[in-house]
Amino acid sequence: MEMTQNLFDNIINTAQDCVFWKDKERRFIGVNQAFLDFYGFDSPDVLIGKTDEDMGWHNDPEPFKQDELRVLEGHSTYKVQGKCIIRGEDRDIIASKRPIYEGDEIVGLVGSFVDVTDVLRRNGLRDKKQVVYNREKLIRYSFFDKLLDEVAIDDVLDPLTGVINRGYALNFARSLIMSAIPFTFVILDLDNFKYINDTFGHHSGDVVLEDISAALSEYMYDTGIVGRFGGDELLLINLTDTSKEACEIFMENMYLAGNILRRTILVDDHELFITATAGVATFPKDADSYDELFSLADKMLYLGKSRGRNCYNIYSKEKHSDLDIKKIAKQGVYTNMSSLMALLEQVSGFENRLRAIMNLLQEELHITDLYYCGKNRRVHSVIDKSIDEDVSDIDLVMDEDLYSCSNLDGIKEKCPVTYKTMNDHDIEAILIARIGLNKETDGYLICAESNSQRIWQEDECGIIYFIAKGLAAYIRLTMDRIPE
Repeated sequence: MEMTQNLFDNIINTAQDCVFWKDKERRFIGVNQAFLDFYGFDSPDVLIGKTDEDMGWHNDPEPFKQDELRVLEGHSTYKVQGKCIIRGEDRDIIASKRPIYEGDEIVGLVGSFVDVTDVLRRNGLRDKKQVVYNREKLIRYSFFDKLLDEVAIDDVLDPLTGVINRGYALNFARSLIMSAIPFTFVILDLDNFKYINDTFGHHSGDVVLEDISAALSEYMYDTGIVGRFGGDELLLINLTDTSKEACEIFMENMYLAGNILRRTILVDDHELFITATAGVATFPKDADSYDELFSLADKMLYLGKSRGRNCYNIYSKEKHSDLDIKKIAKQGVYTNMSSLMALLEQVSGFENRLRAIMNLLQEELHITDLYYCGKNRRVHSVIDKSIDEDVSDIDLVMDEDLYSCSNLDGIKEKCPVTYKTMNDHDIEAILIARIGLNKETDGYLICAESNSQRIWQEDECGIIYFIAKGLAAYIRLTMDRIPE
């Protein structure tokens, strides 16, 4: 069925979510019927060409503005919680937004939101309080000491996690800049949080957020505060570790201590391995304004996401001053697959083809090495020619065309031979793709990372799957074979 304008309008206007789209100046271009019904408008004419600030929908419009400015830089946001005022009443909403491209240029954004006020009231989540910060902990900082004389502490805290809510956390950062007080600013994003919500339910997601927020707050007790930016993003404002060396130690301990990140959280009967990606910048060493500081930390966060997540990046002018976030954001699965296909078509021979794509895999997916095995199940490396190891039981873990794990526990019992080989080479995170078509298996393509607890992302799995199927087709067309 052809997507006509009439069909598009019918789909949009029968959607139950409130949908809107804006230009690059954040002015409304259009909305759907659910949006009009939510705000009680008869026609979109009342808001076309206006911004959220013009409409006066938020007590504090700045966080919503910053969200949309990030989207217009190439980010997407997913299920960010917020509040808006509807006919004088505070309502809780969850919103998602994505940039709109024309070619390589971002020309606007599209978003949707749902009202969850009644759901929160029914579930009692508004009354659920995790005690992380109390008045005594916060009045150590002059900003909160003055603030809490005028504002109730419950209004300062995020109702789910108990850490500082986004508006006051960001205002705290701004106050430090105005007072010329040095601090390190960290934006931290939990990895694969959407997968946790979609697979195990939002209750599990809430438990993870509470657990990580509490652990971070305890870790930060004498150094600064933790805030919730929205959804699965948290903020750290560290007033102690501001030198390059101290900042590195602070972040390294947060990732490697074992009781904060890179650990398993038990939720009901599920063991959820939790990692996070973080971007770090320091005032005033890296930036002398709030907008610039936020932008640098945000770029470092996005750089970490492009490098496989489960890592932190500390801004360095020497390394990152020319970093183009729009270029990183635009780099997608299609672009990588197109580049891979061009490289594969330039050479012949199985090993030559793997060598041809290795640079791209290292640069874009940050894969250290690529391994392969043929029908004899002896594994070889594209980079290290000395590797010739036994993985004779690897088939036992391959129920499907792809298998991945962030540590070797998943193959320890099923594949003791493959486990020993990987363990001997200090491998923990592996991604295996079957090279074959239909029911015939020619061998396997293996990405293996040392001691990283790497979480394999969907786009990375898709690219490796694409390469494996391309190699299988090549073998059948040329009668070539995987070297033994």
